[in-house]
Amino acid sequence: MFELENRVAIVTGSGSKKGIGRTIALTLAKQGAAVVIADLNMDGVHEVVNEIKEAGGKALGVELNVTSKESNEAMVEKVLQTYGRIDILVNNAGISQKVTVQDMTLEDINKVFNVNMFGLFLCTQSVLKTMKNQKYGRIVSLSSVSAKRGGGVFGGPHYSASKAAVLGFSKNLAREVALDGITVNCVAPGLVNTDIWKSLPEDEAKKVIGGIPMGRPGETEEIAATIAFLVSQEASYITGEEIDINGGSHMD
Repeated sequence: MFELENRVAIVTGSGSKKGIGRTIALTLAKQGAAVVIADLNMDGVHEVVNEIKEAGGKALGVELNVTSKESNEAMVEKVLQTYGRIDILVNNAGISQKVTVQDMTLEDINKVFNVNMFGLFLCTQSVLKTMKNQKYGRIVSLSSVSAKRGGGVFGGPHYSASKAAVLGFSKNLAREVALDGITVNCVAPGLVNTDIWKSLPEDEAKKVIGGIPMGRPGETEEIAATIAFLVSQEASYITGEEIDINGGSHMD
């Protein structure tokens, strides 16, 4: 199930130790994909590439600034030179900031949207020509429970808004490219057991857990497994959807 042999997958923001991108990359590699580790943190990129290769997988490290059109185009060119195709894009790169509307500045909003939405757009646009020519592609973007319930634990209103924009963008794109053999979906994680979560004060952590019916944060492996399904052949008739992975903290 979910076998990805001979597929080439780009995972943005997968060099960071703090998020779930690294787990996504490792999971796709275990399923047989050649994984492109794309991040600004080149030390992290090299670590993940080495980890995949040491486990017998295939990986390529690329320095990527998602907010730069030139950087995205250079990444695509390098991937095509190395593998000759691009089958999967996981838009994982993102940033957050805890701030109120009253205290927020226009600079704050621009910074979050530049990465979470505009960077996602540039990266997605850069792979579309290749996927259309192949008549095959899988695009999965990370939204957030904050986009659907109006806020979460860490992000401010601009974070929620940027992640809601990802949902609308993805649904529109799914309609646009459906006849090209490309599916476009989102996952919307809730609280995930990362370093950011572990840094919360005990009182605040208990309050957050109290709002989750399953009584625990999600694990990065649980997010990655859902993405592995969405980019597989088994999910070939699913497009324009978002899957909530939040332990019941938000239910549609």
